[in-house]
Amino acid sequence: MINKRLLIKNLLAHNDECSFYDKKRQLNLHTKEGKAKFLKHICALSNSNPANNSYIVVGVEDQENEIIGDDFFDDSRIQNLVNAYLENAPKIQYENVPFPNLPKDKVIGLVTIKPKKNVSYFKKGIHTIPANSVFIRVGSNTMPTEEKVERNFQNTETVIGIENQSRNNIQHTLDGVIDFMNYRHKDMSPKYKVFKELFVICWAGIPKVIRNVTYLSRVDIELINEQIKLFYSAQDVVTITYDEHSFTIIEYIPLGLNDQTSFYPLEQQKIIFFENGYYKIESEMLFQPPEFNKKMLYHIYNSNSSLLRKLEKKIALTTREQKDLENLPSTFMICYLNGFEDAKQRLIDAKLLLKPFPKIYLSFKEALRVLRKMKYDVK
Repeated sequence: MINKRLLIKNLLAHNDECSFYDKKRQLNLHTKEGKAKFLKHICALSNSNPANNSYIVVGVEDQENEIIGDDFFDDSRIQNLVNAYLENAPKIQYENVPFPNLPKDKVIGLVTIKPKKNVSYFKKGIHTIPANSVFIRVGSNTMPTEEKVERNFQNTETVIGIENQSRNNIQHTLDGVIDFMNYRHKDMSPKYKVFKELFVICWAGIPKVIRNVTYLSRVDIELINEQIKLFYSAQDVVTITYDEHSFTIIEYIPLGLNDQTSFYPLEQQKIIFFENGYYKIESEMLFQPPEFNKKMLYHIYNSNSSLLRKLEKKIALTTREQKDLENLPSTFMICYLNGFEDAKQRLIDAKLLLKPFPKIYLSFKEALRVLRKMKYDVK
C-alpha cells in the first residue's frame, strides 16, 4: 500500500519535471482553456509512459518546488471529462493528500495516470486544440507530434523504484492516527474505525440535528493508510454510516431561497474493503434539483445581475443587497437548475468580482463544484 504523502515527496525530490511527472500550482477546470491544458498533459504523460504510472502533482510552486497547497478537489467524475475528449483515454485518479505544514483546508492534489497500450489522442477539439491532436512528453515539456508515437519504456524501472520507496508502514499509520485524533481535531470528538484489520479511517465533524436528522458539518475524513483526504468541507454537511465491510458518506447541500435548513442529498461515496488488502470507492449522484416558482426566479435572476453590475461599477451596496450578495452563488445555481441557461455562465464570469469576499467566494466554488459534478455525471 503506497503512502501518497511519501510518494509526492519522493517525486519532488527525484528531479525537476520530467517525462513521467508534472507539477502545477493549481488546476482550473472551470474554463475551456483550463480543461484543455489539463487534458493535454494527461494525453502526453499517458503516451510517454505505456508501462508505468505517471503523475501530476498539484499545489506546488514551480520555481522553488515549494509545497503551498490547493483547495480540496473532490470531483469524482474527472474521469468522465477525460473520456469525453480523449480517444483511448487512460484511467486516472485524483487524490487529496494532506501535509502537516498546510492549513487544514489545503491539500496537495495527486493525479495518477495509469499505463495503457494504445496511443491517446483528442477525439474532439477544445479551446485551441483541434480534433485528432496527439501530445507527448519530451523531458519536462508537453509537445504536439504528427509522427507515429514510439512506445517508450525507459521510465518503468525508475517509477517502480520511487513507488517502492513510498510504501506505507505501521509507524506512518500510527503517526497519522495520533496526529488526526490528538492534534488536528481534538476539539471535534474525532473517531476512527479499522476495516479488515488493515485499513484505518478517521473522521471528525460538528454534529447538528435538523428535523430529527443528525448531520456533521466542517467534516474531515481521511484514509490514514494512504494519507488520502476522502472528504473535506467548510460548508456542506454529511451523514456517515458504516459496517464491517464498508464506509458510506452522503453529502448534502443547502438549497433554499430564504431557508438554510433545506438539505438536498448530492452524492454518495461508498468505500468497500476486501480481505485481500484491496478497496474500491463507488460514487453515485443522488441530486434532484428543487423546483421553484419561475416568476420569483426571474426576479432573483434580475436582482443578481443588478448586484454584479454594481460591483463592476464599484457602487456601494445597501445592507439588504449585501445579504443578497451572500446568497448569489446558490441562487444563481438554483436559477440554472430551473432552466435559466445563462445563469451558470453569469456565475462563472463573476469570479473576480466575488473573490474579494472570502465567504461568498467559498460559496461560489461550492456552486461550481456541484454544477461540474452534474455535467459529467454518467448514469
